Amino acid sequence: MKLSSVAFENSASIPQKFTCDGANINPELRISEVPDGAKSLVLIMDDPDATGGVTWDHWVVWNIDPKTSMIAENSVLASAVQGTTSFGDQKYGGPCPPRGSKPHRYMFKLYALDTALDIPADSKKADVERAIVERVLAETKLLGTFQR
Repeated sequence: MKLSSVAFENSASIPQKFTCDGANINPELRISEVPDGAKSLVLIMDDPDATGGVTWDHWVVWNIDPKTSMIAENSVLASAVQGTTSFGDQKYGGPCPPRGSKPHRYMFKLYALDTALDIPADSKKADVERAIVERVLAETKLLGTFQR
């Protein structure tokens, strides 16, 4: 399975447009090579370099149709559920590291599952991670960086 973006290359800087200093919208993401038998996809974007050593959750989305080949810029998939992020919102929250800190890494993690998730819509990343244990058929990630 592969996850890529037309907005930035793997391990490259995320354009300001997709951060708290820009439009704060999600970049276009392309999905390919989803395994046969996948019933749903999960997408988690987080920052393991967040202040205080606590990973900051920027986007939590599940029950994405496994036939999805693209998540368009600034969009929400009709079939998907957006969970609660570290911002306390149920939407994309772009990179927003403290000014002057070293570049932070932003992990876009995609999981193909053998089931759809039946969890509350306000679930957080930890709830999703517990729900997907032993359900993952494949996983991949796309890494972007950002510094203010």
